[in-house]
Amino acid sequence: MKLSKLYGLHSVQAALDYSPKKICSAWIDAIRQDKRLTQTIESLLDLGIEPEKVDRKKLDKLADNNNHQGIVIEIEMPGELSENELKIAVENLTGLALFLVLDNVQDPHNLGACLRTADATGVHGIIITKDNATGITPTVCKVASGAAETIPVYQVTNLSRTLRWLKEQGLWIMGAAGEASQTAYQIDFNVPMALVLGAEGKGMRRLTREHCDLLLHLPMLGQVSSLNVSVATGVLLYEVLRQRALVNH
Repeated sequence: MKLSKLYGLHSVQAALDYSPKKICSAWIDAIRQDKRLTQTIESLLDLGIEPEKVDRKKLDKLADNNNHQGIVIEIEMPGELSENELKIAVENLTGLALFLVLDNVQDPHNLGACLRTADATGVHGIIITKDNATGITPTVCKVASGAAETIPVYQVTNLSRTLRWLKEQGLWIMGAAGEASQTAYQIDFNVPMALVLGAEGKGMRRLTREHCDLLLHLPMLGQVSSLNVSVATGVLLYEVLRQRALVNH
């Protein structure tokens, strides 16, 4: 069991909403009193968790000097799932498959934001690499605002092998690359698919790119050559959602 600390009213509320049984303990500012904090404390008490009242210095230490808004909790972290669990999930899928593949994405803020968008757009799971990439961390959970509990994250040791296997299961592997000749708006996303995005600044690795069935890009009209990976993920997943919604109605 991997325990970690979350802090801040928004993050604690997300934990109460999505994984209340995983909260182990809590600490609150002994002096601070406001409506939101009081409501959060009442929710913790309803779970049988009595927060320990401590001074601000102790809270600062528990939250690694981040903005905790008077509350810190200890919670059992969601864990990454295995390659075998991914295979079981794909084989048991009903409906049109949609997976997000992140190739060596290292920024936990980006993974957290991708989780949140994946939850909103009906993604069946996120596939990440084991090496040179972030896994699920407290920062990821905080940014994801509950989506780390709702979207499975599969950690694989050999991404090329995983992409080959997904192709064998009938999924199209679609990679985002700046040099692609087709834009995302020229692609038909009404197929079982895995959308692949590369690391911040570097893009997909060569082997990953070679395993894609097709490459696509987002039109860029300004001077900046690329988007942040979580922003690009959001734009692309909503285009997938838009196309599929048109077909289903």
